[in-house]
Amino acid sequence: MRSTPRTTARSGAPARRTRTRATRLVLAAPAALAVAALAACAGGTASADGTSEAPGSTASADGFAPVTLDNCGTEVTVDSPPERVVAIKSTSIEMLLALGLEDSLVGTAFADGPVPDAYAAAYDAVPVLSDKVPGQEALLEVQPDFVYAGWESNFSDDGAGERSALQGLGIGTYVSPAACKEEGYMPDPLTFDGLFDEIREVASVFGVEDRAEDLVADQQAALDAVEPPAQETTALWYSSGTDTPYVGAGIGAPQMMMDAAGLTNIFADVHDTWTSAGWEQVVAADPDVIVLVDATWNTAESKIAMLEGNPATSQLTAVKEHRYLTVPFPAAEAGVRNADAVVDLSQQLADLEG
Repeated sequence: MRSTPRTTARSGAPARRTRTRATRLVLAAPAALAVAALAACAGGTASADGTSEAPGSTASADGFAPVTLDNCGTEVTVDSPPERVVAIKSTSIEMLLALGLEDSLVGTAFADGPVPDAYAAAYDAVPVLSDKVPGQEALLEVQPDFVYAGWESNFSDDGAGERSALQGLGIGTYVSPAACKEEGYMPDPLTFDGLFDEIREVASVFGVEDRAEDLVADQQAALDAVEPPAQETTALWYSSGTDTPYVGAGIGAPQMMMDAAGLTNIFADVHDTWTSAGWEQVVAADPDVIVLVDATWNTAESKIAMLEGNPATSQLTAVKEHRYLTVPFPAAEAGVRNADAVVDLSQQLADLEG
């Protein structure tokens, strides 16, 4: 497999990602030797073209149609399902677990919080390489053939390595398309249809398209069952920050989830995923509810204490009436937990309304 930076410019709306049959690629000699050596250390075998075969893998290339993707401006070709995968960030970790691909995982890193109970046993069976972005040495020690990252910035010289450098070692790379930042690639806006496309795209890389369709159908059914509030309900999506709040803006995951839950984002007119705002703007808008992102390092409780202790924000209607909704940090970014988060937000809102 390979991932090659594209040299052609793009403009306008993102092109539809296509799945195409590709010819079998042969790794350059140095990369082939490196992969073969890594495979030998793992007790696996190396094929003639330098790709490694991990012992005990349940993945099979039988009937697999090679896939070529344009991923955040990097061309990624996968000739057989990855068998030794490192997932960085909760969004990528949970995507693979939701698709039942835990047997392909050889390491995880940079989890934003606990995984859902349904994935806990599978997650706990996979080594955690780092609480943050793993360094290249830690990454290469587990001999991955593919790295799936939640953010583009996870691939850097001081992180897991540049995508081109990993490609030179025969390691494929993939970034969540919802996190692409380049013009023509950043979702504008992010939608559940776009998120479902990512589920299908990831599944195509591993040859488990049927699992993607089941997952998408379940999530769509959950969203279809959500009842919006009876009347307009304005909301602040409060992610972090004290002096300057970092809030959900108009084109990212917070907006997508608030739309699905029937909430009106007070910062919907800001053309960004998240943005820094002023408390004076929040006070002027006086939202009906406040959505609090609950992170282990910045809990919902700490946010409530700050809001209730600040002379200005303590006068907000939502604060005086304790009209708070919460969402766990791993569900606040684009991923397989967003649909469930919408359902939960809707139920919390119904509970507030009595």
